[in-house]
Amino acid sequence: MTKASHLNPPPPPKRLIGYARVSTADQLNDAQVDELRAAGCARIFQERGSGALRARPVLAKLLKDLAAGDVLVVVRLDRLAHSVSHLLDVIEDLVTRGVHFRSLRDPIDTSTPQGMFSLQVLGAVAQLERALIAERTKSGMQAAKARGRLAGNPGLRERRPEAIRAVSAARERAYLDELIASAQTWLPIVRELRPRHSWDDVVRILNRRGHDWTVERLRRAVHRMVREKLADPELLSRSPRRPPEHHLMRLVAGIAIADPDLSLRDIAAQLDQMQERPPRGGRKWQPSSVRALLDEARRFGLVRS
Repeated sequence: MTKASHLNPPPPPKRLIGYARVSTADQLNDAQVDELRAAGCARIFQERGSGALRARPVLAKLLKDLAAGDVLVVVRLDRLAHSVSHLLDVIEDLVTRGVHFRSLRDPIDTSTPQGMFSLQVLGAVAQLERALIAERTKSGMQAAKARGRLAGNPGLRERRPEAIRAVSAARERAYLDELIASAQTWLPIVRELRPRHSWDDVVRILNRRGHDWTVERLRRAVHRMVREKLADPELLSRSPRRPPEHHLMRLVAGIAIADPDLSLRDIAAQLDQMQERPPRGGRKWQPSSVRALLDEARRFGLVRS
């Protein structure tokens, strides 16, 4: 090896990381996975859920874990984003972090000048589209006003019961459709944790995995799934009363159940991020403290041996 080559080692190879998504549990990711593997992706993250959903835990974790030099690969642009503006926001964030993006069926590859040019054109089209929509909306409202008509639903303005019922039913249908589309990303964890763990603990675990729940919203979602016979009513049972010192044990058990692959050190890091105080004082959690709480959780039957 020459001195020059020793001082200037070749750059590490780029990691090609794939992301595949289908909208419903009835669809299969197989075709996307095959294309991503053929493109050279060593790792492929798979998710089921509507593209319009804000909370996509698998995508959130993937985007967070990407490092400079990585290439995020999708089969089509709509697998990543639900709108052009959302797509541009995601890609802009990746570019600022030194992460490239490639769509196999679209002329988008931010590692090439041609791909960046296509992205700029896409951004200009999105900006023009927003301007045209705003202009059409403004013109339509002005035309309606000139004819003595008010914008909006006349039935709602007049508080007609049938119009209110129709809008309410449409909102409920949309809410249920969203719950069903996203259920596989959160309901299995709820099934693992409830009713042995409190709603507060369940929400903490879910949000640590990329969700955005509150106790009120999660309870409402589970109630609705139970009402539709898509979840066991036992999930709504009251969690057992435990002394205050059992809080940390239940929390550690919940983290371990939600992600069995986490090491003791990983769980300790999560507890530090959640600003939970260690049981024996100190500022940082130690793996030994986590192990002691897991052993206690096993004795109580909260975690399988």
